[in-house]
Amino acid sequence: MEKKKVAIFWFRRDLRLRDNTGLYQALKGKLPVVPLFIFDSNILDNLKNRKDKRVKFIHQQIVKIQKELNQLGSSLLAEYGEPEHIWNSLLKSWDIRAVYANRDYEPYARQRDEKIEKLLKKHTIPFITFKDQVIFEQDEIIKGDGNPYSVFTPFKNKWLDTLGEMHLAQFNTGQQVTCFFRFRTPKIPSLKDLDFVDESFTFPAKTPDPELIKNYHKTRDFPAIKGTTRLGIHLRFGTISIRELVRIARQLNNTFLNELIWREFFMMILYYHPRVVQEPFHPAYQHIRWFNDEDQFQRWCAGQTGYPLVDAGMRELNETGHMHNRVRMITSSFLAKHLLIDWRWGEEYFAEKLLDFELSANNGNWQWAAGCGCDAAPYFRIFNPESQMKKFDPGKHYIKRWIPEFGTTDYPKKMVDHKIARDRALEIYRQAIRR
Repeated sequence: MEKKKVAIFWFRRDLRLRDNTGLYQALKGKLPVVPLFIFDSNILDNLKNRKDKRVKFIHQQIVKIQKELNQLGSSLLAEYGEPEHIWNSLLKSWDIRAVYANRDYEPYARQRDEKIEKLLKKHTIPFITFKDQVIFEQDEIIKGDGNPYSVFTPFKNKWLDTLGEMHLAQFNTGQQVTCFFRFRTPKIPSLKDLDFVDESFTFPAKTPDPELIKNYHKTRDFPAIKGTTRLGIHLRFGTISIRELVRIARQLNNTFLNELIWREFFMMILYYHPRVVQEPFHPAYQHIRWFNDEDQFQRWCAGQTGYPLVDAGMRELNETGHMHNRVRMITSSFLAKHLLIDWRWGEEYFAEKLLDFELSANNGNWQWAAGCGCDAAPYFRIFNPESQMKKFDPGKHYIKRWIPEFGTTDYPKKMVDHKIARDRALEIYRQAIRR
């Protein structure tokens, strides 16, 4: 039987049917659209924790999309394996005339897409990609001389000056739902099929809270209260549109808007400087003499440093996959500067644990805290965890929530004295940048 000509839309970091640029453009085309998601074995097989909640989150969203598509009389192809192998198989099974996707900017994603584009080109199939997970791509916000920014404030100013209503347009796929290909596929692979354990877990809601966003600048620094949006995981996997969030932020809170711009700034840095995955942005900091004490690192991981705000943050992370934004700065600064442990150790630990892990932001923020990144906190800015606790958790409500033994003899003594650690870090950093 002759195979029907189709276009494929490939879901990646855009797990939603609504306000999805690439999907909207695919549905506007002349071919019926087959939606596809690939559980990428190159990524999943390298995850150390087979209970990784992020995989559960992705799986939940895929099941949700499948249900929505079924209601429209269509379905989702959900495959598990190495993308190139999957695409070779699809090319044999379908008469594919075009492939649509939204662009991804991380180093692995770019390499993957180059391979797939090359493969499709051999079959004279266009690989058509769109901007969706950002408002501005890397080459849209650059300096007058054509070079990328390395300092946030001028980047932000150019970003805001360039922003117009056209950049926030909503792509209403609802009008094209009849353009999905009518078919039924085998059931979606279960978490067990993917070799992951399915445990009960409640993820943060994806509906932005307007009142919270309105007061964001007043509440975001206090970990004991619900003062941050917890939308990171939804931005990471594209279950919410960045355009929707920027529209809301523009109306309600400039501080929250700044955070969304920081996200794009770090994406741009990673795109233009992929070396930062392994190296400090500023080469001088390559020479820092890290102590890298394994026992001290394990105590930091476990929340047993004797500094309550650090320990509460690490315990929150270990139990929930989340850590309050300000506490992330304090815990990361403590590792790099108080303990003189390589920031890359901490970056990797956060990458394993954070539900909202995003390579560009995780790397950028760790380098910021360690003083070696673009637009970083200067090396001589060393957070005092105790004064930070007094300022941002004065009632110790956050501390007591995560450290039940706080105030008893069971709570460990401080690993290091703040003043001694601070002086030591300053000397080590000075030695490095004098080389």
